[in-house]
Amino acid sequence: MNSLADRMSSWSAMTPEPSAPSEPAGSQGVADLDGINLRLNNGESAQKPDRGETRSRSIKIVRNVAFLYQEYRDTSKQQEIQQRRQQDGMQGGFGAGAGGGGPALPTLQLQLRSAAQSLWQNLDVVRESGLLSRLSQREIIMQEAMFELVTSEASYYKSLELLETHFLKNPVLANTLNQSDMHFIFSNIKDIMKASEKFLMDLENRVEQSIQLSDVCDIVHDHALNHFHVFIKYVINQAYQEKNYRRILQENTAFRETIGQLENQPRVRGLSFPSFLILPFQRIIRLKLLVQNILKKAEENSERETNAIKAHHELEKIVKECNEGVRKMCRTEELIGIEKTLEFKSKSVPVISHSRWLLKKGELQNMSGPKSTRTMRTHKLYQPVYLFLFNNLLLVTKKSGEKFQVLDSCPRAMLRTEDLDDQGKSLANVFSLKILENQDDRPVTYMLKTSSMSDKLRWICALTPNRRARFNSAPQPDCPQVQCVQSYSSQEHDELSIEMADILNVLEKTDDGWMMGERLHDEEKGWFPCRVVEEIKNEELRAQNLRECQRIHQVQGGGPGAIAAGSRARNTARVATRSRTSQFHED
Repeated sequence: MNSLADRMSSWSAMTPEPSAPSEPAGSQGVADLDGINLRLNNGESAQKPDRGETRSRSIKIVRNVAFLYQEYRDTSKQQEIQQRRQQDGMQGGFGAGAGGGGPALPTLQLQLRSAAQSLWQNLDVVRESGLLSRLSQREIIMQEAMFELVTSEASYYKSLELLETHFLKNPVLANTLNQSDMHFIFSNIKDIMKASEKFLMDLENRVEQSIQLSDVCDIVHDHALNHFHVFIKYVINQAYQEKNYRRILQENTAFRETIGQLENQPRVRGLSFPSFLILPFQRIIRLKLLVQNILKKAEENSERETNAIKAHHELEKIVKECNEGVRKMCRTEELIGIEKTLEFKSKSVPVISHSRWLLKKGELQNMSGPKSTRTMRTHKLYQPVYLFLFNNLLLVTKKSGEKFQVLDSCPRAMLRTEDLDDQGKSLANVFSLKILENQDDRPVTYMLKTSSMSDKLRWICALTPNRRARFNSAPQPDCPQVQCVQSYSSQEHDELSIEMADILNVLEKTDDGWMMGERLHDEEKGWFPCRVVEEIKNEELRAQNLRECQRIHQVQGGGPGAIAAGSRARNTARVATRSRTSQFHED
């Protein structure tokens, strides 16, 4: 929890209740966007010399973008999911000569792209130039990957302009807010727009130079290095933005009603106001993934690969700084809130620390009294306790109203757990928690009962993270692998927010519908429900995903030599036995 992805998920779930029908807001100052032209096309702020009918204008990259970014992003992710489903169903591997008789992988990728989304190869200027007959399929795929970065940026900018024109500059909405609340809600969105505008102008200029794109990652690197720092401020401010938006919705009736009217305008296409505010969070992560996609397709030791590595390195730094800023702010506030609720009977433990954060909390049942067969059948055997598990500390407490009386505490390193499932039905969902040395310098053992088998395993994994996972956590082709088909927002600290098309290695799986996984593209771990993912069964596809993942992680140090150093390992990667996958199916 408290990562950039978690905050995004929190925002995504926020949609105000629709207001009662009223007079349309358009007549009271809502800007008419039906005929809007983006600044890059109408010359309002682009300050570009008149070149006549330039190539970029003839293909109308920005003006003809069909989707707002929210729609574009969802469509793109659905395509990724469908593409992997098709690949997963192919027998005998990929490419020419594959036993399944299906199309080669590059052809398959192009076939699965939606006709509604702009394809580089479908542009008139590309078809008329004869490029498609001269380029290899690999180069066409590369052109598509680079062009997707351009068109997705245009879609993103289109949504930003709608946020500005329809919401930010709407006089009716502005009149419902004071200056402080305007700042809380919109933060530095104007700086974000300026950064996107400059970026999109440079991308369009590159398309003007040649419709066969030489590269785009050099442009990404330059802007990430010099202009994208504005994302950090916006993302870190998001905690205040979300909190104050909730407050204003509750307290300010005029604001709530106006937002409802604006959201009901046809030009907004049924999208909520928060979905526009979250755009910068979504974009900086998606931009990193688009660069990763280019890097996966780039020829080794090429200039494109070098530029993609540098661009990815700078974007990774920005995303990490965003994550660290969000986490630091949220963790500190959370620790302050927890400490206010704690009551220490004897030895007080300082909770607030810059190096401490909450991992998991919740109520369990502690077995007390004699552990005979007869007493195990009585409900009095168990007494509720409430655990606060931090990264370096455990507090065992008893809830009393709004307060928590601290019964015991110890460093997290002093904990050991043992699963007691094989002890019979009376100990179902019970595990042993051993404290080697508590606050009183003595060993203590707790017999803790959870509400479900998955909850028990989650507590065991959280309390003693070094225990052996059911499946090998090291990158192995035989490690069970899933893709997310339905976005999930984490509800607890040990859960992982996942987006559609995310690929994850499965580390644990419970019989009651939960998995612990590690997301391939950023190595974040956490629990999620099985219902939102589907298994990737094809061994070659799993191995391909791991090779691509390893290539990305090799370059996170930022140097082009990092890939060369790892090339031998990638080239010798083999598909291992199916033993772990078979175990996954049996479970």
